Amino acid sequence: MAVLFTIPGEPGAKGRPRFTRYGHAYTDKKTVEFENLVRVAFTQHVPGHQPYEGPCRVHIDAYFSIPKSASKKRKKLMIDKQVRPTKKPDCDNIEKAILDALNHIAYDDDKQIVETSVCKYYSDVPRTIVMIEEV
Repeated sequence: MAVLFTIPGEPGAKGRPRFTRYGHAYTDKKTVEFENLVRVAFTQHVPGHQPYEGPCRVHIDAYFSIPKSASKKRKKLMIDKQVRPTKKPDCDNIEKAILDALNHIAYDDDKQIVETSVCKYYSDVPRTIVMIEEV
């Protein structure tokens, strides 16, 4: 059975670990907030979900806001998915933030993920759509 849910707002990404002056590593606030948003969105869309135990496939569609500076012609191309975002965050960092956030919630561990795909698009409504299914 596939699970499909939406994370509202601009797509987030896994930030690089930060270090204190004493060498202690920590996750930056922006990453922690996005991962919490992912967990909340998942539990609201799929209440009572038991974590998958077998191999899983994940597909992520990240929809970014259309820049205000875009012309009408360019906006139409963006909405029609003919112009795609090549800006940050990178696909792999979007994927990593979502997969890490869903550990022990959607699946036991992200090592179970055997297949992934991430697509970036523009939209009037920024959001991230995630589909998870057992293989």
